[in-house]
Amino acid sequence: MLNFYKTLEGHVISLEKPESGCWISAVHPTAAEIGYLTEELHIERDFVSAALDEEESSRIENEEDQTLVIVDYPVAEQQTDENQTILYTTMPMGIIITPQYVITVCLKENLVVNEMVEGRVKGLQTPLKTRFLLMTLLRIAMRFLQYLKQIDRISSTTEQHLHQSMRNKELIQLLGLEKSLVFFSTSLKSNEITLEKILRGRIIKLYEEDEDLLEDVLIEIKQAIEMCNIYSNILSGTMDAFASVISNNLNIVMKVLTCITIVMAIPTMIFSFYGMNIQDMPIPYAWFPLALSGILSGVVALVFFKKDMFH
Repeated sequence: MLNFYKTLEGHVISLEKPESGCWISAVHPTAAEIGYLTEELHIERDFVSAALDEEESSRIENEEDQTLVIVDYPVAEQQTDENQTILYTTMPMGIIITPQYVITVCLKENLVVNEMVEGRVKGLQTPLKTRFLLMTLLRIAMRFLQYLKQIDRISSTTEQHLHQSMRNKELIQLLGLEKSLVFFSTSLKSNEITLEKILRGRIIKLYEEDEDLLEDVLIEIKQAIEMCNIYSNILSGTMDAFASVISNNLNIVMKVLTCITIVMAIPTMIFSFYGMNIQDMPIPYAWFPLALSGILSGVVALVFFKKDMFH
């Protein structure tokens, strides 16, 4: 899907066709739309293909008068399994800068593009292509921070549920959050390297105001990386702690079952002796094995209880 936008008097307006200084948004473009970008607007086909590759990592590339910046943006996905867990991952988005246009290319709709279309990004100016790029990167960094806070809240809630009951659903959710933090950490570090390349000013010309904005983006990215590392360490420690708790609970159950088995084995042994066809057994009356079994089982159970073996 191709859409054309341009800022006019501080508002983002939709256009019927592209014009100089506009922003072209390509979300999961069809083959015909890709052909229109590459043939009619003369966008490098390799740039568009790279932006649509799910495995593409963050990088910056320059080809003649066109510049490609690929960054990873965060995505929250509700899993369709029976546990209904939430998994956070990242997707690549390409931002192509040409002398006439700035083009964003992504595989799926994302909140960053939607916020910009709805005019919720203050100071957005499509003719100022470098500033447009940096403001997009800033919104992506802020989205990372927002999702990291959501991960922290979900992990805290899940941990409280685990204190009440050990269930697979909560453990799978924590495992998913731990995986999400790995995705975030990898993408954030790649984005940081790309931003540092932009900061050098060799590929994209930066003005003084652009440098200040880029430094703000780098600060947000570094803060997100730090938060990601902290949350990852906390979550890893929590998973290890709950693994130890589960193992300890299993040991307690096995200990109690072993004690009960020993106590119940005593009457079985005594009645086995009296059930044999052997003459001259001591006190050959029914009440004696019953009483002997009860006394010995009680003594053994009392010893186990004194040694705190039933807890």
